[in-house]
Amino acid sequence: MTKTLRFFFFSLIILSFLNGCNADNTNKELFEFKGSYIGENSAVGNIVRNLPSGDNLEGFELKTKEEPYGMILNYKGIEAEEIEKKHKETAIYNATFIFVLVQNAEWITFNFENQEYQITKENLQDWYGKELSEYSSEEELRKLTLKYLEDENKINDLLK
Repeated sequence: MTKTLRFFFFSLIILSFLNGCNADNTNKELFEFKGSYIGENSAVGNIVRNLPSGDNLEGFELKTKEEPYGMILNYKGIEAEEIEKKHKETAIYNATFIFVLVQNAEWITFNFENQEYQITKENLQDWYGKELSEYSSEEELRKLTLKYLEDENKINDLLK
């Protein structure tokens, strides 16, 4: 009986550990959605909820009736000391990932409590000087984005 109990507890500990490791790796799954389309509510929802400030997302609208296709993301307040800077960084970071993962997304409007930013795929690619569809890994894309987010003047140039 004690061998069975030991085996059971050992198995339970292993399963708990594995589950914990999996919970920390939610963003790893983002590139599973590469190639999604703007009309796929489930895929788009999974993408935007797994990006920064996803827990502050109040809702989203997909605009698919006429081209160019886009979306509106509505966020509740984000608590931060430098709120405007945080909103801008969130908009750029999230737009970068969405444009890479969602094939036919051409524009995104980010609504924060008192601020709105609209980013187009064309403007963002011009800002980076790179074709976003070339990226195939989250790590590469994260490095590119974080590098550009270091320059506040560059951020302000994009989000005039």
